[in-house]
Amino acid sequence: MARDGHRARADRLQAATGALATAAMAAMEAKLPWFGQLSAQDRSWIGLVAQSGISAFVDWFRDPEAHSSMPTRIFGSAPREFTRVISLHQTVDLVRTTIETIETTIGTLLPPADVPVVHEAIQRYAREVAFAAATVYAQAAEMRGAWDARLEALLVDSVIRGETDESVRSRASALGWTGAIGTAGAAEVAVVVGRAPAAETPAPANSGSSVVDLVRHAAREAGADALCAVQGDRLVVVLGGSSKPVEIVQKLTRWFGPGPIVVGPVVKDLMSAVTSARAAVAGLRAVAAWPGAPRPVYADELLPERSLSGDGHARRQLANEVYAPLTAGDGALLDTVSAYLDSGGSIEATARALFVHANTVRYRLKRVADLTGYNPLNPRDSFTLRVALTLGRLLSPEPGNPVL
Repeated sequence: MARDGHRARADRLQAATGALATAAMAAMEAKLPWFGQLSAQDRSWIGLVAQSGISAFVDWFRDPEAHSSMPTRIFGSAPREFTRVISLHQTVDLVRTTIETIETTIGTLLPPADVPVVHEAIQRYAREVAFAAATVYAQAAEMRGAWDARLEALLVDSVIRGETDESVRSRASALGWTGAIGTAGAAEVAVVVGRAPAAETPAPANSGSSVVDLVRHAAREAGADALCAVQGDRLVVVLGGSSKPVEIVQKLTRWFGPGPIVVGPVVKDLMSAVTSARAAVAGLRAVAAWPGAPRPVYADELLPERSLSGDGHARRQLANEVYAPLTAGDGALLDTVSAYLDSGGSIEATARALFVHANTVRYRLKRVADLTGYNPLNPRDSFTLRVALTLGRLLSPEPGNPVL
């Protein structure tokens, strides 16, 4: 007898589903401002989900054991893009509005004796629907995260290979790259390369995030955009929005593996990042020749090591930016720095070799430092000058001619 009464109550509830769905849609229009801003197609999908949820509730109410999984299946009528149209918070608002509408409407659609029973069932069902909504959005987030990770790796690879075009800019924007204006008035970009952390310890215990996620998050906290990827045994980070990338990288070093970290030169935008990437990769290959290199180190600080390791770009840079300026005029600066290096760094010996006063040598060496950025009195800079002079003589036999 009780079973027959429950079946009759379910039948009456079934007959009221159309009215309940209509009332729920009307309540959404009235109570949720953002709902009216959706397209007609999106609103129709939401209406379909609401109707599906009410019908599923009736089936579940009729026989909870036979339809125990029903709450988790009501979102199956919506397309996958549904999770991109409205947020989880908005979905919760929809569920809450629908439940409240049912609770206030069933009193006019069902006999008074049915209302307490249906009301209690709605409370149980609403809890299951809330869990189902959370599951849908969690799965969508996981799928989107996996796709974003693949897209980010492809973008970083395009930068390293120099295969950048307008599509790279738009895809980076889809990943949250804002192209923030840097301190020099441009969306400055620098590529950073270092060793990837050991595979067995990709992230701190219980962090729940990959190293790439942690690096990106730390860069954002430091005020920079970041695209990251692990390529074999190296970790590549494309930083944007800072003219002083080393200051940013100093806050990221904990996520790199042991060993050097090389920062490429700052370029104007993402489209030019291949120049920075090329220098950073060449620097990582050559940095072993300078055991005392800082961590991180600019790729341009490794020009002599890069040149000796076969980097043609570094060779031309030293010849054009260091050697060529010294050949201008009467060549006195070139002769002075050459004599100073050949004398083992003795100003007096240089003065004697050139038949000039020691103060003249000091003045000329200061001119060399001002002109090239390398101070001959500094051991590291004198090594760079020595390599630059050697390369300049090899690559540009005619003084004053640029190296192509």
